[in-house]
Amino acid sequence: MTPTPRPVLTTADLTVGYRSRRRSRVVMRQLDLVAGAGEFVCVLGPNGSGKSTLLRTVSGAQSPLEGEVRLMGRDLGGMSAADRSRLLATVLTDRPDVGLLTVDALIGLGRHPHTGWSGRLSTNDLEIVRRAMDEVGASHLRGRMFSELSDGERQRVFIARALAQEPLLLLADEPTAFLDVDGRAEIMALLADLAHDRHMAVVTTTHELELALDLADRIWLLDGEGGCTVGSPATVVGDGSVARVFTRAGAFLDRRGPPAPGPGSLP
Repeated sequence: MTPTPRPVLTTADLTVGYRSRRRSRVVMRQLDLVAGAGEFVCVLGPNGSGKSTLLRTVSGAQSPLEGEVRLMGRDLGGMSAADRSRLLATVLTDRPDVGLLTVDALIGLGRHPHTGWSGRLSTNDLEIVRRAMDEVGASHLRGRMFSELSDGERQRVFIARALAQEPLLLLADEPTAFLDVDGRAEIMALLADLAHDRHMAVVTTTHELELALDLADRIWLLDGEGGCTVGSPATVVGDGSVARVFTRAGAFLDRRGPPAPGPGSLP
């Protein structure tokens, strides 16, 4: 029997959405979610279902309307930014302007939560940066200017910067945006491998339905109507949840494979 992973991220009765002076707009309500150590979790759902809103909330960038988010059993809202950044790292869809930085310097910024105010990297910090580059397949980019890189190379560098924080939880928001077909498959497989090899929780929002169902350990499936179905890829496909959500969204998924050839069919 496979042991239950140690919970890294948990939510209890979590309601997410937006609060203004006059009223609140609920996107999803009463979510009880878990991402365990060594798990690759994919958040799926149609456009506008709240994937990014959920990720911002569990990262601490946006306050929940109700309920709580816990990181290693601690209330995320009560943690300082410094404590949070030692446990949690993010890779966002936005393309920040990093100026005239080399790849090494940019990844080294991930050590900031551990270096204190000076920002000076020790021999150990530099080794952690080197290892992060190796793990994402970016060691050949050492010394290059970040501005010279392709989209796929840039995404690997941003993931390496997150790894340099040595987080227990990595949150990625649409990490395959702007990439070609091969690049999307490589980044999704890389995130799955990092979750398993580093024994950390990796949670990513994605539109890569087929890749998510092939690679994820757990799916958080947002239905676009405020609900969320949680389960293994086999479970959410087998019980019809994926078909219901994406057929309603105007897409269709058939994972049964091609029909067997009939009599007289060409092989």
